[in-house]
Amino acid sequence: MLYAVLCYNDENRVSTWTKEEDDACMVRLGKVQDELRSVGKLGPVVRLQNTTEAKTLRKASGEPVVFDGPFAETKEQFLGFYVAECETIDEAVDFAKKLAVANPDSGSYEIRPLRIYLPSALPAE
Repeated sequence: MLYAVLCYNDENRVSTWTKEEDDACMVRLGKVQDELRSVGKLGPVVRLQNTTEAKTLRKASGEPVVFDGPFAETKEQFLGFYVAECETIDEAVDFAKKLAVANPDSGSYEIRPLRIYLPSALPAE
């Protein structure tokens, strides 16, 4: 089963990291990612840009309306995600725990099972 591991943190804190701090975190996270990659269980890994670059489209009734930024009041923002193939949710939770240890800042990881509707809309490399 595929699981999404959604990464949340305070982007205001993360965006103040120096290049060296950010690079060091990416190296630590890369080591965790390599564990799943080496056994063919790591899918896409995505790091989102800051919410100041985002737009939200909302349609309650009538025509859709576009807002600047995400349209949610939260202390943490959705920063990125992993797709991992795991036998059980416990295995996916173990992966998320390792990511949390590799990240020096507080934050949270949401683990959710995925159902694939469109295997890939991207051309093969």
